[in-house]
Amino acid sequence: MQQSDCFDLKYPDSWICPSLGTYWQLGKLKSSNQFVLRSPYSKQHVLFTPVEGYALQHFTGQYAIAQIQTQIAQKFPETPPNFVQTLISRLLEEGILTVGEVEEKPKASLLKSSVEWHYNADGYWILRNQEDRTFIQVGREDKAIIDQLGTKPRAEILAEFGIPPAKLQTLLQMLAATGMLEGSQPPKRQRGKFNPMQLLFFKFPLFNPDPWLNRNIAYLRWLWTKSFAIVLGVFLLLSGAIALDRRDAILRMGQRLMEGQGASLFIPFAFLSVFVVTLHELGHAFTLKYYNRQVPEVGLLFMCLFPAAYTDTTDQYCLSQGKRILVVAAGVLVQITIAAIALFFWNLSVAGSGLHTASYLLMVAALFTVAVNLNPLAKFDGYYLSVAVTGINNLRNRAFGFYGNLFTGKPIRERAKDRLVLAIYAPFSLFYIWCVFGFLFYRLTDWMLVNIPTISVMLLIAWAIYYFFPTAAKT
Repeated sequence: MQQSDCFDLKYPDSWICPSLGTYWQLGKLKSSNQFVLRSPYSKQHVLFTPVEGYALQHFTGQYAIAQIQTQIAQKFPETPPNFVQTLISRLLEEGILTVGEVEEKPKASLLKSSVEWHYNADGYWILRNQEDRTFIQVGREDKAIIDQLGTKPRAEILAEFGIPPAKLQTLLQMLAATGMLEGSQPPKRQRGKFNPMQLLFFKFPLFNPDPWLNRNIAYLRWLWTKSFAIVLGVFLLLSGAIALDRRDAILRMGQRLMEGQGASLFIPFAFLSVFVVTLHELGHAFTLKYYNRQVPEVGLLFMCLFPAAYTDTTDQYCLSQGKRILVVAAGVLVQITIAAIALFFWNLSVAGSGLHTASYLLMVAALFTVAVNLNPLAKFDGYYLSVAVTGINNLRNRAFGFYGNLFTGKPIRERAKDRLVLAIYAPFSLFYIWCVFGFLFYRLTDWMLVNIPTISVMLLIAWAIYYFFPTAAKT
């Protein structure tokens, strides 16, 4: 056997790449992008390419071949799938490693210790990354495959489940992209050039409410008891009956307020709407916390520059369908309850008093925000309630993808019971998007061309130059 043949070995993907730090020091040359591996005990030094240097940074005795290969594929997509194997062969040829050093450590999963599985009663598994707040949803077979990553050689997994290598590679890429694998991090979202359409919807995170929710949930657990549910149901039914009975008086007062105060009502109405939405978000947060899930973030979102609050309730996907419906519906139930309480004070207060007007505005603000929030075509609670009820996660994108596959002749992998929902939802959603954004674009363009035509044209030209002019590559 020739010397070159003895290094043409195929090591299992679960083998741990040994640490080089004991006898070698890795550095980057200032004059080029190359890396150099130097021995502090001799004058030997070996040059490596940027990709090889990046891979060698992971030779710490902690990462398996498959893990390093996945990291390289994320940063350098053009590298071949056997890159780490080839690099190990070179290290053996250079005498940097010996065959005895490349040995298999005790078998362990490639997943991070902070990653946990949650079975959903609807028949699928959720893999949750607590550190990076990412989730993936898989079926039983994919779950079994993922559990064996790192504990068995890749070839053995492929043979056991009878799957093509491409599927296993797709699973690894999905796990790496969501930061599920040891040593991986979800890719940071790249900030592109400013687009005026971004002003239509953007978020501003504020803080993590989870510690505060943990301290206070114990005082509110009575809200989810059957006794309270019965009392609340009776109260809301009674309030609905009163509202129907006094609907004419309610409408007349609205007309009087608009005629008498008009635009001056906007500011108090806006503040009351913010108050309602804040309690609405607390309804989501405390209900999710009641089911012992995390609420990692609250903040502000702006829709067409109008502020509102939001709560990160993605942990709801670890719950069963019924509990997810309750988490989403909790905010709407809070709004309806506020409207009922405001109706109660409006009925009991003296006509013309400040309490009478304030309670009326609060009732209208609660009902208005309910009407806006229950729209299933915008990504408000109505949309997420539709997702929870139908069990179709990522409903909008899957609906558009359904038609995309249908028109291009690609296979449709959606379940038969979901196809009708997707077929109905997509055209309505597309029509809604066209109408809303078309109306906003038309009104904004019309106002600018009528009131500030010269400035509008100059701003448009300046933005076009900025947006379409190529950016110089960073060195």
